[in-house]
Amino acid sequence: MMVPVALLLLGALTAALGPRLLARAGWPDREPVVALWAWQCVVAGVLLCCALSMTLSAAAAWAPVRGRVFGRAPRAVVDAYALGTANPWAAATAVLLACAGLWSAAMLVREVARSGARRRARRAELLLRAPLLPGEEPGGGRLVVLEDSRSDAWWLAGATPRLVVTTAALRRLEERQLDALLAHERGHARARHDWLLHCSAALAEGFPQVPVFAAFRDEMHRLVELAADDTAARRFGRLTTALALVELNEERGVFGPSPTPEAHLPQRVDRLLTPAGRLPALHRLRLTAAAALVPALPVLLTLVPGLRALG
Repeated sequence: MMVPVALLLLGALTAALGPRLLARAGWPDREPVVALWAWQCVVAGVLLCCALSMTLSAAAAWAPVRGRVFGRAPRAVVDAYALGTANPWAAATAVLLACAGLWSAAMLVREVARSGARRRARRAELLLRAPLLPGEEPGGGRLVVLEDSRSDAWWLAGATPRLVVTTAALRRLEERQLDALLAHERGHARARHDWLLHCSAALAEGFPQVPVFAAFRDEMHRLVELAADDTAARRFGRLTTALALVELNEERGVFGPSPTPEAHLPQRVDRLLTPAGRLPALHRLRLTAAAALVPALPVLLTLVPGLRALG
């Protein structure tokens, strides 16, 4: 029964050290895609530790579960995990972790349902403000222009994704700036950033007392924007992308002295105008491989007793 305890300790260590190491590193802003991968690996490592610990604890507590998990394993492998020894905490640990897993799934379902409701409401509002013209096919165009005095633009996901732009934004943005904005929003859609935001929000809302999940949510919101900025900058240039962000958000007071919900926008513009340069390809590969080791560690830790018994 030492492996489930070791897995929980490894999960706690990963949750404590992972965000600190990423926060102190200087490369995430230079390589937001690699940073997104690293954050996902950290959270996946924590969740894997909990899932594997739950499985082994349930196998130790209940013989039917043990038969399912180790049904075809040699006797020496089963003995290596010492699952038959009496442990009063095994059942409680398994039930607690199973409830946490079910709660996480429920939070994800709730987050997806909320997002779908918001999307349907925005589509209904869009249809009311921009009704279909005679002969126009529903969902036929990917660009919708709304009459509005406020500069705004957003990507409306769904079966027929659309970029919605107000007339005020069209008056302020030049053609290449509008193209950069479209490339930015397409970058979000192509990388399915909405699912990253859903998962991070579900974990943070479901477990508000766990700091790693709150940090995961905050960093997902920041890094997906940096990654989409880079997508637009590669096609239309960093200056054009930065000017598009400034023109679109200048009237909202984002660049003033008082903080706003979009306080990260000045940093995004500065990053585009003063790029630090990408990391070498080999360095990016090493970081990607190192991040992949984080979820691999709990799997290796789980397999060690069985591999020793077979060896």
